[in-house]
Amino acid sequence: MFSKWKSKKQQTLEITSPLTGTAVPLDQVPDEAFAGGHMGKGLAIEPADGKLIAPFDGVVAHVIKSKHAVIVEHENGLQFLFHIGINTVGLKGSGFTSHVNTGDKVKAGQTLIEFDMEAIRAAGLPTVTPVIITNSEDKVEQMETKLGAVTAGQSEILSVTLKS
Repeated sequence: MFSKWKSKKQQTLEITSPLTGTAVPLDQVPDEAFAGGHMGKGLAIEPADGKLIAPFDGVVAHVIKSKHAVIVEHENGLQFLFHIGINTVGLKGSGFTSHVNTGDKVKAGQTLIEFDMEAIRAAGLPTVTPVIITNSEDKVEQMETKLGAVTAGQSEILSVTLKS
């Protein structure tokens, strides 16, 4: 009888790092689309090696044609964009190897993309990698970032409370 007045328990999701390196605030990314939060909420990681892994079980929603970015959807509907480097679309896939395709189911720890950090730097481009929740406006009530040294698949980088 009183079920309509019961509050729904908010779901909190802990996301581990998809890269080994150093997590930094999004506003430190040298690209206004990311730094200004126009792509969504998140943070960025300065990678220490060239391997991007799935931080959770999910489905590959999209692999960008030039293989520098991938969107993975969590079972709760959150979509995460992992964008390797800044302006790396101009490399037209050179230095990037995608191990997944759109529609693939992935497991936490699975390699998504390998990339040549030296080739990116040789092209004069930053390797800093934004990690963005693209649908944060619709789905995220609150988000906490955890900055500093991170290890792929182990270090928690985001604590996300979903809207109920």
